[in-house]
Amino acid sequence: MRVAIVGAGIAGLSTAWWLTKAGHDVTLIEQGSIPNPLAASGDRHRMIRRAYGDADGYAQTIAEAFDSWDRLWDDLGVSHYANCGVLGISQFAGDGAEQFRLGLERMGFDYERLDPREAAERYPFLDATTFRYAYLDREGGALFSERIAHDLKAWLRMHGVDVRMHAKAVALDPQAASIHTEDGTTIHADRLVVTTGAWTLRLFPSLADNLTIYRNAVAYLTPPADLEHAWSNAPAIVDIGGSSDGYVLPPIDGVGLKFGAGALKRAVADAETDHVAMPGEGDRLRRLFAPPLSRIDEYTVTEVKTCAYTFTADQRFFRSASARRSWCRHVQDTATSLAPPSGSELRIRSKPVTTARSCSGSEPRQCKHARTLASTARRKHGSKFGPRAGANNSGPIFLC
Repeated sequence: MRVAIVGAGIAGLSTAWWLTKAGHDVTLIEQGSIPNPLAASGDRHRMIRRAYGDADGYAQTIAEAFDSWDRLWDDLGVSHYANCGVLGISQFAGDGAEQFRLGLERMGFDYERLDPREAAERYPFLDATTFRYAYLDREGGALFSERIAHDLKAWLRMHGVDVRMHAKAVALDPQAASIHTEDGTTIHADRLVVTTGAWTLRLFPSLADNLTIYRNAVAYLTPPADLEHAWSNAPAIVDIGGSSDGYVLPPIDGVGLKFGAGALKRAVADAETDHVAMPGEGDRLRRLFAPPLSRIDEYTVTEVKTCAYTFTADQRFFRSASARRSWCRHVQDTATSLAPPSGSELRIRSKPVTTARSCSGSEPRQCKHARTLASTARRKHGSKFGPRAGANNSGPIFLC
């Protein structure tokens, strides 16, 4: 079957990988380069973790996610994953870090709880007077997303995929399963898969009532010289506690220390609004990390990168249908951390099914799962994945 995929972030790339392995004839269309620095799943490294708070559906699929990444490493001949572990730090009762810990407990995942003194001795960049406790999950760490995209692109080309970069889709015909690009080319297929993340509304403006585009930024920093060794051996930090929704990727394998915080996200009209970092943005972000980090004024911001992603209001999948086209949509960045879609979860059949993936955008910490399909996840794990998509779906388009 001929399948055309629009968008070559990790969602599009991994979908192309699995469909190619399943024997389909795949065309992959990307508006920029691969890897695309503007893609939701872009940047140098992202986090994969087992802690998901009350989103049990995600947590229950994480073992399969690691297995799928292992299958990808086998195909690529190299692993782009560093199992450095994942740390949570709780500053007050009920904060995000505590919710993540409670999720680990509910799922039966092992972790090590540390009192403030123990945590600060092990991780001397922490100020022990500013938090209640920390906990370490030894499973999880960093995925090197740019390297993954680069090698997946090469693998796809070696296996006959028609990879078209700098080919911007400007219109889709769901009835005919065709794509019209900016240069006047029309691409015909039997099925379309749309993995355009924060750019989805350009192709589906009717979804504006359901999706909100957000813009955020991450900062790369140099720590004080005497803390460099401690940071180079540190785990990822899923949540620094408090109200900032802050997270950290450690400096590892040549990639620098990175801070991000959900508290600074803001709604924008378009995925490319303010895509250049604003003066002082990195320093504003840096200051959110004290507490629990000590000596935060001694950290130097070296680079700021922006990202765009989409959410629905309730942060769940939704379904929309019209005539012969139907789709589901999830809201949150899960673009890099779960895993590529497994063959059992992504099927292109003579009777199309409605599918969706958690790949709509990208807050870098949520470098979660570029593989979970809404229908499969919901069937396995229930309502944490949101509304049911319905059984009688039709149409040749899959919107991820």
